[in-house]
Amino acid sequence: MFTLLRQHGLLIAPKRSYTKTTDSHHRFHCHPNLVKDAPKPTAPNQLWVSDITCLPTRQGTVYLSLVTDAFSRRIVGHHVHASLHTAGCLAALDRAVRGAGRAATDCIHHSDRGSQYASDAYQAALKKARLRCSMTDGYDCYQNALAERVNGILKDEFLFVLPDDGAQARLLVD
Repeated sequence: MFTLLRQHGLLIAPKRSYTKTTDSHHRFHCHPNLVKDAPKPTAPNQLWVSDITCLPTRQGTVYLSLVTDAFSRRIVGHHVHASLHTAGCLAALDRAVRGAGRAATDCIHHSDRGSQYASDAYQAALKKARLRCSMTDGYDCYQNALAERVNGILKDEFLFVLPDDGAQARLLVD
């Protein structure tokens, strides 16, 4: 079928743009990867994965922080913000924690080694929520593949309209 579509010029080329959202060279402590050789989750709230992606708008770029439950593939926390500062990631984490309540106690929170996730404020929030921190070993995006895939699906398959600004992007994501 794809051959036929290709022959008639009917395939839509995927958008290929890359914006770096991870600063792994920072002063903060990076935690070990707890999920690399661990069994897959068997129920919700055993493993959450987090990532940040950029969303283009007519007025510039905004950033979307996501927390996804690895078992159900459900986005349990999200926040659209204007910068790559830790506050946006904290808002997404807070939403996830409030939604799960005590069910998330001892859940593994896995992310890349970005400064937002390694920051003192984010680590304090994880500790307060009684979540265990896990980070990728290095710069291999495949170690956080589920979070990356959720970003791609959201951007490529659900956000068909270019929002005017951050407020409209928030409405589209919600």
